[in-house]
Amino acid sequence: MSALKSMEQVLAEAREDGDLTESMVFDRITAEGLDFSELTCRRLSFHTCRFTGCDFSGAAFYDCDFTDCHFTECRFSVSYWKSCRLTGCKGDGGDFRRSRFKDCALEGCMLRYANFTGAVWERCALSECNFSESTLAECKISKTTFQTVDLTGAELFRTPFKGMDLSSCTLDRVSLSETCAELKGAKLHVSQAAVVARILGIEIVP
Repeated sequence: MSALKSMEQVLAEAREDGDLTESMVFDRITAEGLDFSELTCRRLSFHTCRFTGCDFSGAAFYDCDFTDCHFTECRFSVSYWKSCRLTGCKGDGGDFRRSRFKDCALEGCMLRYANFTGAVWERCALSECNFSESTLAECKISKTTFQTVDLTGAELFRTPFKGMDLSSCTLDRVSLSETCAELKGAKLHVSQAAVVARILGIEIVP
């Protein structure tokens, strides 16, 4: 039985049983164009899996673990993540609009060019992740830590970072409002002051 056929069967059974899939481990599966939308997933583990063109819109993940997984052209809009762990995953260009993350940990993930417009992050920990050129506009972020996160070229418009420590992050070429209100109350490293100054049109001389 192929990995794809096996995943199709799992999805069919989940639909029949009330859209609930739980306590399963998936290792090195490859899935393309499958519909995971609106499914509720609990205590699932995915290891070195490849998803291409799959729809996870409106899906809910509780206590799930994703390790070294790749998501290519996948949709996660309005998805819900609670107590999940993503390690070494790649979701470049993913659609995460209006997604919600609570008590989640992301480590070493590549999420370049992804769209997180209107997303909510609560009590999350982001470490060694790459969000370069991503859209993080109009997000609500609370009690979330950023450790060595690359935000190069990211759009942060109308996303307040008040009370958060961004001193280890890369903020080159980020898009902010004219007043840089998004960074008001955030903790920055002295070397990052030049980034804000350039946005405000301030010239710093040595």
